[in-house]
Amino acid sequence: MPDTTLTSDPSHDAPLPVDTDDAADYYTPGAPIADTKAPQGSIDQRWQTRKFEARLVNPANRRKLDVIIVGTGLAGASAAATMGEAGYNVKSFCYQDSPRRAHSIAAQGGINAAKNYKEDGDSVHRLFYDTVKGGDYRSRESNVYRLAEVSTNIIDQCVAQGVPFAREYGGLLDNRSFGGVQVSRTFYARGQTGQQLLIGAYQALERQVAAGTVATFTRHEMLEVIVVDGKARGIIARDMVTGEIETHLADVVVLASGGYGNVFYLSTNAMGCNVTAAWRAHRKGAYMANPCYTQIHPTCIPVSGSHQSKLTLMSESLRNDGRIWVPKKKADCGKDPREIPEEDRDYYLERIYPSFGNLVPRDIASRAAKNVCDEGRGVGPEVDGVRRGVYLDFRDAIARLGKDGVEEKYDNLLDMYERITGENPYEVPMRIYPAVHYVMGGLWVDYDLQSSIPGLFVTGEANFSDHGANRLGASALMQGLADGYFVLPHTIRDYLADGPFEKVDEAHPAVVEARTSVTDRIEHFLTVNGTRSVDSYHRELGHIMWEYCGMERTEDGLKKAIDLIRTLKDDFNRNLKVLGTADSLNQSLEKAGRVADFIELGELMCIDALNRRESCGGHFRAESQTEDGEALRHDDQYAYVAAWEFAGDGEKPVLHKEDLVYTAIEMKQRSYK
Repeated sequence: MPDTTLTSDPSHDAPLPVDTDDAADYYTPGAPIADTKAPQGSIDQRWQTRKFEARLVNPANRRKLDVIIVGTGLAGASAAATMGEAGYNVKSFCYQDSPRRAHSIAAQGGINAAKNYKEDGDSVHRLFYDTVKGGDYRSRESNVYRLAEVSTNIIDQCVAQGVPFAREYGGLLDNRSFGGVQVSRTFYARGQTGQQLLIGAYQALERQVAAGTVATFTRHEMLEVIVVDGKARGIIARDMVTGEIETHLADVVVLASGGYGNVFYLSTNAMGCNVTAAWRAHRKGAYMANPCYTQIHPTCIPVSGSHQSKLTLMSESLRNDGRIWVPKKKADCGKDPREIPEEDRDYYLERIYPSFGNLVPRDIASRAAKNVCDEGRGVGPEVDGVRRGVYLDFRDAIARLGKDGVEEKYDNLLDMYERITGENPYEVPMRIYPAVHYVMGGLWVDYDLQSSIPGLFVTGEANFSDHGANRLGASALMQGLADGYFVLPHTIRDYLADGPFEKVDEAHPAVVEARTSVTDRIEHFLTVNGTRSVDSYHRELGHIMWEYCGMERTEDGLKKAIDLIRTLKDDFNRNLKVLGTADSLNQSLEKAGRVADFIELGELMCIDALNRRESCGGHFRAESQTEDGEALRHDDQYAYVAAWEFAGDGEKPVLHKEDLVYTAIEMKQRSYK
């Protein structure tokens, strides 16, 4: 057993574990790594330095270079449009029937930018600070500062595209607040911000399609990355309508394929969201970084029964005007909330965190909601004998702003809530509960957004780089557009400056091997001929992940989860039932590949969580908490990025650590009180 001896640390209120590695038996230590592309010097000059140092590609040579971009959400669509505009030959892939159906469209509340329109003390440095602090000091400072720096350009770009941001009476763009900050920096388009931003990026993409620089491949799913002589040179994709397996070759590959929250089965993600593109790259040599860092969003419609296959997000922006509470007495939890007097209501976020109140970061709000429900003070119908819900109440906002004022800000969100629940939120308090939403983990990338496979770049939620252990609200859209419009086009040219590259033939052994692995895998799924559906395996995996690798984790629970997942994987390979054929539309076959990858990812997530015996962000290890139950980090042991290398089927993964070094900001325990 690993040594669990404890010693005191004067900088914390609780003891620290010494040389504790609960996951020692589950992985192989690897060599440390570093981000060699990040410039040194003053943090506010690093991005300008890197842009100048990155080599150029002249316009004539750009026309000779081919770029594959997988994914058409904000990161993928903006990157494809920008690369096409620059003159590269771009192939854009998505599994949806249109780029406009990418999951970015579901984002509601807004997009952050440090433009300080409210004159309330915001700045690039404050956005940088809030993001690092919100991520519980587990993100790279160079990447986060760059994100804050380019955020101001995003708004101007989107306004020029016609994105209908909300405006104040005088015509200036309006802002609202989001969790984890004390300024108003979130630009929004009612509750449809993601949709409006994606339409803007889609317009830019389609302009390049018409210009002939971008070719789009809809209803195509990437199933393998082609690596030739150690470099990414293309993908194997399946036409999801005809079933045809296609080979697409290029000089560079960009993954903008989103996050893997659906590993939990129940999440706010669209049902099609998956990890396959990233996981296939991981198995080919791309490191997977911090996979256990998943975000639990505090403002979702609660589970209503075992029949559900997904959950619905209610924008965090509702926390601006809605007040969160539960009854003080357990006996009141079954009452009509309108009958509970003010003195019997516990506005617990305002009570525990008076400085931020209802606008504490997502991880804080989520864990607080779980705690009051665990105490037996949850509200709403009982599911499996437990009430999992808290109230989000607009009574005071309606009294202050009038129903019309609230309706002007949130009407589409409140209307959606009523359609789903059958309850009118203008009359009865909304019920919310935390749910899996976003992932901060993803493929490891350097400052240039290049993975550990040369020529494979990763943008948006698919990479790990900007959010640490917890993403601040309204920062996902910011990162997606920052990467696609303003970062990748500058950094990828340093790699492409070595081109034009030698052409790869489809008969090359590496191409044949990639294609064969895809066809063999499909054949396996179709011929197992067991008795269980893909969905039944996915649901069971999700239950394991939520129960043991969700908001609260323990050493024993994580080890149990790993054993359960390994047993599930064995049964999946022996007892899966996939109907239909490979040469046609076959959603069961599509799901089989995605769930197989989720099962492998789930095991790695649990190993990663087991290795990190600290609480940070929304990742609460019961063994590591302060005297008052708050998350307790251990910077002396865990201030690193965990970059996992695939070692082969049946082999222990290899852990490479990248130390997190802060020069422009001080690490300290977070406080939102």
